[in-house]
Amino acid sequence: MMGALRWGMSLVFVSLNAVMMLLIGLVFLPWALISTRGARLACKSYCAWVLWSARWMIGLRHEVRGTPPEGAVLIAAKHQSFLDILIIFYASPAAKFIMKREILWMPVIGLYAHRIGCVPVNRGKRGLAIKKMLDDVKAGVVRAGQLVIYSQGTRVKPGEKRPYKIGTYALYEQMNQPCVPVATNAGLFWPKGTIGRKPGLAVVQFMEPIAPGLGQAAFMERLEREVEGCSDDLMREAGFDG
Repeated sequence: MMGALRWGMSLVFVSLNAVMMLLIGLVFLPWALISTRGARLACKSYCAWVLWSARWMIGLRHEVRGTPPEGAVLIAAKHQSFLDILIIFYASPAAKFIMKREILWMPVIGLYAHRIGCVPVNRGKRGLAIKKMLDDVKAGVVRAGQLVIYSQGTRVKPGEKRPYKIGTYALYEQMNQPCVPVATNAGLFWPKGTIGRKPGLAVVQFMEPIAPGLGQAAFMERLEREVEGCSDDLMREAGFDG
């Protein structure tokens, strides 16, 4: 009975948030088309709605640990769920994401991703994707702010292991900015590939920045060790033993 009720509330939650995405997108559209500020406020408003409604509809709370960066940095984050995208964006003053190009063609999300300065890349061609990111940096297409990259290149289920891709180091070296590692356990509560949502405490943790200047091997080893170690700790804290 409890399982059916939880599944039903998850379905209502997912459906309502799809409607709210469309509604907020339409309300802010005139401002968003002429102002990046308007587009960013629309996205922040949607994040606020989802995080608020998750608490009272499905018992899913969130917490941000550590200090979200204020200035121009590279954020290298663990990606388990759409939820960690929402929390990172809501917590950061000027976050923009490196994302797969197909997102540009999605209703509402594509337009607003473009307007806030997200960087679309073709994930199917790794070398070209890295070159495109670096060219955007050199050309000033990537404006100042917090550029978020998911170092494993995709959502990764809790407990699953995937390699960290070298594109994070390429950007770290080219941008010559600090890199902030970010861990999460969000996938435990908002899993990939299902509408089921679970109650609990989803955490995103911003860690100490990695200063510019590390070599490739040292940087990649430290990034993976810190992000994976902290994410594992957060998942164990939530009761995950896989």
